[in-house]
Amino acid sequence: MKAMNRFALATVALAVAVISGCERHSTKEVYYLVTTNAALPYWHSAIAGFKNAAAQYKVTARVVGPDGYDPQAELAEFQKAVAAKPAGILISVADVSVLQPEIDTAIGAGVPVLTIDSDAAGSRRLFFIGTNNLEAGRLGGRRVVEKLGGRGNVVFFTIPGQPNTDERLKGFKDAFAGSPDIKIADVVDVKSDPRAAFDRTQEFLALTGAKKIDAYICLESASGKMVADAVKRAKGEKIEVMAWDVNQDTLDGIKDGTIDATVVQKPYTMAYYGLKCLDEIFHDPPQQLGKDYSSDPFAPYPVFIDTGTSLVDKNSVDLYIAAASRQ
Repeated sequence: MKAMNRFALATVALAVAVISGCERHSTKEVYYLVTTNAALPYWHSAIAGFKNAAAQYKVTARVVGPDGYDPQAELAEFQKAVAAKPAGILISVADVSVLQPEIDTAIGAGVPVLTIDSDAAGSRRLFFIGTNNLEAGRLGGRRVVEKLGGRGNVVFFTIPGQPNTDERLKGFKDAFAGSPDIKIADVVDVKSDPRAAFDRTQEFLALTGAKKIDAYICLESASGKMVADAVKRAKGEKIEVMAWDVNQDTLDGIKDGTIDATVVQKPYTMAYYGLKCLDEIFHDPPQQLGKDYSSDPFAPYPVFIDTGTSLVDKNSVDLYIAAASRQ
């Protein structure tokens, strides 16, 4: 009888050990999402994806970063996250010159770092998850060429120095290369205050003759509404407005015809999949976290995961709204 009891106890102990061993995740595992411009609807979508992945895995998700565009504030939050020794960090890089050295420091300290949305390709980050911004720019550029009939003056609103917007601008220029009669009249820096886009658009709307602006192109999500508002108030002839990303104001602008189209990214997917990738790296770490895997034919990681883009215009806006409402 005693032998049977001992056997039963041993069986129970083994079962408990097996069950405990199967508990892969824990709320003690902390993952960070570090960004800038966190107040934008774009990042609300990313944060939702990040937190949903964390809830599925039963781990802890923390989101930090300034509400506006502030690379130094983002740097400070990133440094705090690294000091907390988390299981991993996702970061959207506002300024490579500011963030790249600290990304390398984090990797050297044993903290896995992945970039999403905006990359620091020269850093030691493991890989990038996000939009192929060069191709996204070409997608938007082809639309503008079509709408302008290959001729006209265009103005860009962007954040110079941010890797993703710089790639988008290059993509547009590639698309314009076959249309020499499309001229870039100006590239407006809106990083300090997106409201500057409204003021500058009003100035451009006053130009006439050979200097008249035929298209306004926004390479980030904050300026689309401002440009559309200025164009709407002018109540002049139809002007091409290309936005970037989606929020309710952009969708309304497409429906009422003020905005022709917008290039749509997948921030939810970036952050959702990003946390899952970090979790896999945390539980099955590489032998050398700081190794450059980009040229390794047997690398355990890709260099880039493209989450995709699409173009939403008046023909597809209702379909997009219906799909978004089901989430």
